[in-house]
Amino acid sequence: MGSRTALVEDLMERFPHVPREAVFKEDLLRGGVAFDPSALSDNEGGEVKPKSYFIFSFDHGTLPELGEAALRRPPEEIILTGGPYDLRRTVVSVRVNPASPYRVAADEHGMLGLYLDGKRISDVGVPPMPEYYRHKLSNGKSVMEVAPTIQWGYLIYLTVFRVCQYFGAKEECQYCDINHNWRQHKAAGRPYTGVKDVEEVLEALEIIDRYDTAKASTAYTLTGGAITKTVSGRDEADFYGHYAKAIEERFPGRWIGKVVAQALPKDDVQRFKDYGVQIYHPNYEVWDEYLFKMYCPGKERYVGRDEWHRRILDSAEIFGARNVIPNFVAGVEMAEPFGFKTVDEAIASTTEGLRFFMSKGITPRFTTWCPEPTTPLGKANPQGAPLEYHIRLLQAYRQTMEEFGLSSPPGYGEPGPGRAVFSVSSFMDSLPAEESSTV
Repeated sequence: MGSRTALVEDLMERFPHVPREAVFKEDLLRGGVAFDPSALSDNEGGEVKPKSYFIFSFDHGTLPELGEAALRRPPEEIILTGGPYDLRRTVVSVRVNPASPYRVAADEHGMLGLYLDGKRISDVGVPPMPEYYRHKLSNGKSVMEVAPTIQWGYLIYLTVFRVCQYFGAKEECQYCDINHNWRQHKAAGRPYTGVKDVEEVLEALEIIDRYDTAKASTAYTLTGGAITKTVSGRDEADFYGHYAKAIEERFPGRWIGKVVAQALPKDDVQRFKDYGVQIYHPNYEVWDEYLFKMYCPGKERYVGRDEWHRRILDSAEIFGARNVIPNFVAGVEMAEPFGFKTVDEAIASTTEGLRFFMSKGITPRFTTWCPEPTTPLGKANPQGAPLEYHIRLLQAYRQTMEEFGLSSPPGYGEPGPGRAVFSVSSFMDSLPAEESSTV
């Protein structure tokens, strides 16, 4: 194409039904963005909400490779507006890549902008430091460490177990850097609590509830690594579930409660429901049978793909199909050495998975794959999947939802370009705005 701008504009022209905002957002998510020093935050002492590293690194380099961005964190997210493409308000999760053709920098008037191929393509907004981040827990820990918020304050992200018991090359998912992210933060001397105490979580939520006077925080997600044995004497359902139970008892109805866990047997899923969880995310990661085995070896070994899918369907009997929302990692379908070689093949496979679940009323969602360099797939595929794959996925996703008469899933805020806050993929930006929806 000759330039990144030419590629992006070509895709916008070829796929006019995909919002132009989503084209830029997917490119930023798949390939990252560089930050001029003028655009970095002053960490928790500044006026900008800094990146919290809430579960994965979501960076294209290790902390030592990020330079000043490792010392003065970039913002948690950025908002794109205006510019020559007249972009509507678009919230994008920050994935740092010093080599990216995209760069955030301040102009001569101190106004932040996003630059591509040296040209300013949009204004950039950064999240203000929330008042609740300015208050410490009684033990001195920060709210950002215990209960960070993302999606422009909509979601409280509670990674209560910061490592995964799928460990080593024969068990770890090949695109996941949760264990490395834990190690790099500890090596850098940053606070990064491995197992979060339930009382610390409750205290952090009390601070958020007290100072979030606008009630911007609407949902919480309980998540962390897979548990194949026990943590603190609890199995996976009881471990994650007991946080939900404590939260719902202390703050009944304050937030939409969500849990990301493995696809568990029906009795375990019932425990989540009994503890007060409202939405269950048993992520299936990648649809293709062979790729699941190669890229999710621990999940294949302990559960198996077919059983994983059966458990997802069973969980709909407990939560209702609309409240079962499994995630997949969009892009790993094309990852070498085993992935599909063409966009056509990858889209066909992924759409097959969408149809499987959506035909049963279950609406998956997806996270745009970030090829973190410490993962096997990140090392082998530093450029990630082609941008065309991501744009065509947005088109296929919306078409499949419309075919089965489904609407945007609950717990993600408003759908539609200019309205969506979900920041780690553009699926909500690409759906039609709704007059009224359960957010």
